[in-house]
Amino acid sequence: MIENWITIGGVRIRYVDSGGEGIPMFLLSGIGGSLEFWSNQFGALGESLRLIAWDYPGHGLSDGDGLPHDPDRYATFALDVMNTLGLERVVAVGNSLGGAIALRMAGLAPDRIAGLVLASPAMMGPEVFLPFRLMALPLLGELMNKPGKLSVEQQIAALFHDPASATVALRRVIWRNVHKDGASRTLLATMRLTLWIGGVRKRYWARSRALLAATTCPILFIHGRQDVVLPVQQSIDCAGLNPRAEVKLIEDCGHTPQIEIPERFNEELLAFARKVDGGLEVSQ
Repeated sequence: MIENWITIGGVRIRYVDSGGEGIPMFLLSGIGGSLEFWSNQFGALGESLRLIAWDYPGHGLSDGDGLPHDPDRYATFALDVMNTLGLERVVAVGNSLGGAIALRMAGLAPDRIAGLVLASPAMMGPEVFLPFRLMALPLLGELMNKPGKLSVEQQIAALFHDPASATVALRRVIWRNVHKDGASRTLLATMRLTLWIGGVRKRYWARSRALLAATTCPILFIHGRQDVVLPVQQSIDCAGLNPRAEVKLIEDCGHTPQIEIPERFNEELLAFARKVDGGLEVSQ
């Protein structure tokens, strides 16, 4: 992937664009992640689909902007990225926090979001991984997010059903992301806005469900059955809120299906691209 850079509101943002054909697939990572989390899609689909991934402010190699971000603020920023890149209409593909952002993009600009692929999406209900709830607490959150080998291994354990999915290259990326200056503050700020010890704050998951019910574009949920971060039943229940939504469950898969079971994920992404882009001929 060849890195490119744009500046939005004085913040330097890293992105990659595969330059493939058809409606752009606008890829949104989970909290603390970066565009490398979509490497398996770029490697397999980058020539046949136009894939665009980017690092949120304070994530990956992008600059921080010093602001606390919830999914609504991230969604507004994501639309600014689209504007800067000259993207009129996209399929928003989000994993975890990226799913909540993608859904809010559809709420803010429904005419610009042709479809939603929500991979283990966050903030669809009150339930969430206990360690994340603990991170929302003062002092304990700072202790749990102290950069080091333990925090890297904890992230890997949360993301993957099979730890072997974290290749040497991906471990280096996760280590870099964890140790990025200000990364812990960025992560904790988002968690403390959106979570409390009891789970996701109601205003966020209730908003997600209201948006789901009102969304008119096609929606695909993809969720690993062995996800320990978010319960698979959450996606099943949320898919039932909209007649245009469907859900695909993946066996032997944790919280990041695009990394852990990339062949199945890519098949679903290709099929969805064809569906949204009016019978687009896509080669593998």
